[in-house]
Amino acid sequence: MTTTTYQARLLSTALLACATVCAIPGAHAAVTVRDDAGNSVTVARPAQRIIAMAPHITELLFAAGGGERVVGVMNYSDYPEAAKRLPLVGSNATIDMERVLALRPDLLVVWKSGNTAGQLEQLKSLGIPIFYSDPQKLEEVATSLTRLGQLMGTEAAAQKAAQDYRQRIAGLSATYAQRPVVRVFYQIWEKPLFTLSGEHIVSDALRVCGGRNVFAALKAPAPTVSTEAVLQENPEAIIGGVAHDAESGINIWKPYRGMLAVQRGNLFMLGGEQLVRATPRIADGVAALCERLETARRRRP
Repeated sequence: MTTTTYQARLLSTALLACATVCAIPGAHAAVTVRDDAGNSVTVARPAQRIIAMAPHITELLFAAGGGERVVGVMNYSDYPEAAKRLPLVGSNATIDMERVLALRPDLLVVWKSGNTAGQLEQLKSLGIPIFYSDPQKLEEVATSLTRLGQLMGTEAAAQKAAQDYRQRIAGLSATYAQRPVVRVFYQIWEKPLFTLSGEHIVSDALRVCGGRNVFAALKAPAPTVSTEAVLQENPEAIIGGVAHDAESGINIWKPYRGMLAVQRGNLFMLGGEQLVRATPRIADGVAALCERLETARRRRP
């Protein structure tokens, strides 16, 4: 496609989006919310054709009552079941701009930490409202639900989902947050050895369960660490966050019998997406995490 043709397509798409978004004056009051990048996002009327640029975004939109408005998703958008049948617009590595144009969205919800910066700039040129989603604390899942509900005009469903979610997290926090601290190494991959820092929502989940991320102070959201660094921290429990055959990911630590987590048998697996996908389902992951840490406490001498 030539540059001129591409620019023409951008203009055409922007005009089509305006035909959807720029409704009859007075028919709907414009709504403005703040996204996770601190930007003010305004829609002239409730969004009807939304593209979700990450799996967690797809889940949030469905949970907030807007599943029927989602017209495009990224790969791995596998929940709820209906999301599997939606058109794909690309992956975290690359966005299919032609497919995005063809779907005529009136709202783009993108992953602030995941989608490629260059292509996001191209999306901005379409003139379509963009909401950046990147919940890094458990409470931000609830605020994401309510803000997306405002943009879609599904406030009642979104507020109900947020309330139910908050109640589950509050109950878990009341039960576990003040329990004796368990120092935890959270492993998301073993070759190379990846963990998550204090900037990730997993660290907030650990706090609710009375745990502490031994690498919370690292600056990168998903830093690599050395075997020696883990041994030096000597965690009381190791949580594997990605499923491997025969749990091989966390079993790499079994030869290190001097490590506290190995001595006490505190090598635990959680399902691949239970804690790393910032949606209301993370409450299930937090509950499972709290149970694992309580097991670690029971195994203390």
